[in-house]
Amino acid sequence: SSSSAAQRFDLQSVSTRLGKKTIELQGIAKTYGDRVLVEDFDQVIVRDARIGIVGPNGCGKSTLLKIIAGQIKPDSGEVVVGDTVQIGYFAQDCGEMDPSQRVIDYIKSFGETVQTVDGSVTASQMLERFLFPSDLQWNTISRLSGGERRRLYLLSVLMTAPNILLLDEPTNDLDIDTLMVLEEYIEGFSGAVLLVSHDRYFLDKTTDHTLEFQGDGRIRKYLGGYSAYLNQRTPEPPARRSDDTEKMKVEKRKPSPKHPK
Repeated sequence: SSSSAAQRFDLQSVSTRLGKKTIELQGIAKTYGDRVLVEDFDQVIVRDARIGIVGPNGCGKSTLLKIIAGQIKPDSGEVVVGDTVQIGYFAQDCGEMDPSQRVIDYIKSFGETVQTVDGSVTASQMLERFLFPSDLQWNTISRLSGGERRRLYLLSVLMTAPNILLLDEPTNDLDIDTLMVLEEYIEGFSGAVLLVSHDRYFLDKTTDHTLEFQGDGRIRKYLGGYSAYLNQRTPEPPARRSDDTEKMKVEKRKPSPKHPK
């Protein structure tokens, strides 16, 4: 049951100690063909940041995470990364998994143990927390469902003891119990978290700042989680009103449809 999932997760989240200087984005810009995804974007990611990233599909949210993770170079601007920063990047696809490998061996390949505030936790204990009981740990990956593989991939990212977590659509294909474990994990996590999601409930539970991709490369910053962001997302004064803000007003009045995946 979901309550037992929550109870099982009692120790604080795993992370490597993070120094004062984390990550700073300075004048970041990125264009693909004639599409401007990010333009002149500055952001200091503070040590305990909880930032939700929202906007329509294909507007550049994943690209921004990849720039922060160092997987994509910006066209201009700089990503300054502190010495103690250890990034854990959870992508939308799970990458390559060897279907013949056992679940426990896959996780051990990322770390045999991880340090928490309460001492070290073994790979097997971490698997238990993420709802892989001991009998399932000896299964081969080929026997796991799609959702179980995604959960295993999530855990592999956490086993590297990151202190900055970049999560790209982490709620896709995860069941309610796993989402509860992940919410608790983020709550106890002592580093910074940036996450891209269309899941409003999850964003409200896990974030306190919001970055909204507005199209044309502009990213607007809001204080608060998803509900607070919706409340603040008001049109500009009439003198400066643009077509965009008119559109936003109309959108705001319409009941919001559920986002497609």
